[in-house]
Amino acid sequence: MSRTDDPEEDPIAYFLQDIAYQGKSERTQAAYERVLRDFARFLDDEGDNYATAVATLAAATHRDCMAYIHSLRGTVAESTVATYASYLHRFYGYMTQVGTFDSNPMALVVEEIDESIDTDPQRREISLMEMRSFLDRLTHPLDRAIVVTLLKTGIRAGELCNLDQRDLNLTDDPRNGVTVRPQLEGRPDSLYVSATPTRGSQTNGEHRRASNKRQRDTVIPVDSELRNVLTRWLAVRPDSISNANPLFTGTADNWGRRITTDMVHHTVTSHASDAGWYHDGAGAADNVTPHYFRHFFTTHLRDRTGDRGIVKYLRGDVAQDIIDTYTHDWGSRVRDVYEQHIYQLL
Repeated sequence: MSRTDDPEEDPIAYFLQDIAYQGKSERTQAAYERVLRDFARFLDDEGDNYATAVATLAAATHRDCMAYIHSLRGTVAESTVATYASYLHRFYGYMTQVGTFDSNPMALVVEEIDESIDTDPQRREISLMEMRSFLDRLTHPLDRAIVVTLLKTGIRAGELCNLDQRDLNLTDDPRNGVTVRPQLEGRPDSLYVSATPTRGSQTNGEHRRASNKRQRDTVIPVDSELRNVLTRWLAVRPDSISNANPLFTGTADNWGRRITTDMVHHTVTSHASDAGWYHDGAGAADNVTPHYFRHFFTTHLRDRTGDRGIVKYLRGDVAQDIIDTYTHDWGSRVRDVYEQHIYQLL
């Protein structure tokens, strides 16, 4: 991606540079650039004069934006149209805030288009039996560990990538010389998900490439199924080249390096594609991506427990007073409810 310190020279590059500083992943940056560059080309009547197209970004009207949105319909899924609209809306909103553009033409468009920018779209329904069959086909220890961890904990891909060995406490721990966090002492078979790591920052002595979007630190139970999967993974896990000692390390070209969100996304979508659950051009309503497993976890556990508070606690979405209550009541509330109701997958 190109870079610039002059927003008028290349407003798209300037915006992408800023969202990188804000901690957006490389995949997110690439998605924004793809849409914004496509819109810039759309604004150019000739379709091949990029310099002219950049110059017209600031002059685009709400009708230009509506015409672009209309041109997308029939070529991509409706949910993807809404996503592209949200990208343009954020771009123009930000460039208006920093004073490069005079107004945000997408503000009116978002009100007028039929799609709402839905952060929690209706998603494909997958039964427990179908999910079990899906997992049966995952034989690689790393792939299996990634997917089962996402399904059993509801954590995000970035949060999974940021896990270090110290964040996992196991009964009959097979690891030698691993000191777990103080927060896990007295809490066997549990996983600590910190709210601290942000993309570009140093955490546990290592530069991080993903952000944890969790509001609060959370301790998540590890049930017997996940414990067994992680134990098998740890038996073959490549030694890490990082002193931070990541929990998940690569087994291919990135041997011994911390896995990335791109790797997690590729792992999930490759297997989902084989199962008919992922298609290029389809939207969140149809495709199974790493975030789908967070939706699966939330929906199934909430329906089984009837306790939205505990599910929000496990997701890291709740206020400090609720966190304090559930953390204090770990033994008799969170752990017991989780182990009683968590679905069996293997």
